[in-house]
Amino acid sequence: MSDTEIDKRDAAAAIPTVLRVSAALAWRTLVLAAALYLIGVVISRLYVVVIPVAIALLLAALLAPAVAVLCRRRVPRSLATAIVLIGGLAAVGGVFSFVINAFINGFPSMQRQVLASLNQLRGWLATSPLHIGEAQINQFLDRAREWLEANQSALTSGALNTAGTFGSFLTGLVLALFTLIYFLYDGRRVWLFVIKLVPQHVRHRVDAAGVAGFTSLVGFVRATALVAVADAIGIGTGLALLGVPLAIPLSALVFLGGFVPIIGAVASGAVAVLVALVTKGWVIAVIVIGVVLVVQQIEGNILQPLILGRAVHLHALGVVLAISVGVVVNGIVGALLAVPIVAVLNSAIRTLNQPEQTEADEPEPDEAEASEDTSPDPPEDEEADDRA
Repeated sequence: MSDTEIDKRDAAAAIPTVLRVSAALAWRTLVLAAALYLIGVVISRLYVVVIPVAIALLLAALLAPAVAVLCRRRVPRSLATAIVLIGGLAAVGGVFSFVINAFINGFPSMQRQVLASLNQLRGWLATSPLHIGEAQINQFLDRAREWLEANQSALTSGALNTAGTFGSFLTGLVLALFTLIYFLYDGRRVWLFVIKLVPQHVRHRVDAAGVAGFTSLVGFVRATALVAVADAIGIGTGLALLGVPLAIPLSALVFLGGFVPIIGAVASGAVAVLVALVTKGWVIAVIVIGVVLVVQQIEGNILQPLILGRAVHLHALGVVLAISVGVVVNGIVGALLAVPIVAVLNSAIRTLNQPEQTEADEPEPDEAEASEDTSPDPPEDEEADDRA
C-alpha cells in the first residue's frame, strides 16, 4: 500500500463520524432536491397533460376491480372495459343531472327565504345598538353597484379567462377519458413497457413496487368513496330534517369534498352552514354545525380508521402535510392528488425495502410480457387486476 493511500485513510479517519455521515446525507439530499425540482418544472410545463393522466389513473383505480370481475366471468376484456366505462359515465352523468335539477327546482324557494332573511337583517340592524338605518343600507348598496359598474371591464376579462379555462377543461376531459380507456384495457402492458426503462436485474422489484402502489391506490379510492358517501348521507339527512333548502345538492357537494381528506369535509360543511344561516337563521345554523361536527367525528374516529386505515397506512400528520403541500403547489387539484401520491409512494417504498426474493419465487416481468404476446386475453392482466 502506498504512502498516499495511507495518508488518505488517515485523513478520512481523522474526520468525525458524525461529520462524514452528515456530509453524505447533505449531498444526497441536495441531489434529490434538484431532481424533484426538475420533475416539478417538467410537470408544470406539461400541466395540461399530467393532470388529466393523473385523474385517469384515479378513475382507473376505481373501475379496474369491476373490469377484473367481468374478465373472470369470461367476458372479453374489450367488452368488459366498454361496459364498465359506459356504466361509470352514465352513473356520473345521472348524479350530476339529478343534482342540477334539484338545484334548479329548489332555487326559487331558497331565493324567497334569502330575501326574507335579508329583510329580517335590515330590521335587526335598525333596532340594534348599531342603529344602521335604511338610508345607510341603501347607500352601501349604491356603492356596491357603482363598484360593479366601474370594474365591469375587469369582470368581463375575468369571464373571458374563465371561458378559456373551460376550453382547457374540456381538452383535459377528453384526454383523461382517452387515457382511462387504455388504462382499463391495456394497463398491464403499459406498465411493463414503462419499467423497461430500469435495469433488468431490478426490474422485478420495480414491478412488485408498482403493483403494490396501484393496490394501495385502489384501496384509497374505494375507501375514500365509501367515507364520502357516509358523510353525504349523514349531513344530507340532517339538512333535510331541518328543512334547509338544496339539501340534495349540498349532500353532493359534501360527497365531492370527501375526496379531499380533512380540508374538503370542513369546506363543504361550512357551505352547508352558510346556506342554513342565510335561509333559516342562526338557530338552525348552530344545529347544522352540530350535525356536521357529529358526522365528522364519526368519520374521523370510526370510518377513517376502519376503512381508510386498513387500505392506506398513513399517519394523520402525513395526510395534513401532504394536503398542505398540494394546496401550495397546485391549489384544489394539488390537494386532491397529494394524498394518493403519498399513499402510492409509501406502499412502493415499503415493497422496495423488503428483502429481495429469489428469481425462482418471482418471475421476471419480461417473461410475463412474453406470455402476454402469445395470448389474446393475457392472464397477467387478470392477475394484476386481482392483486389490485
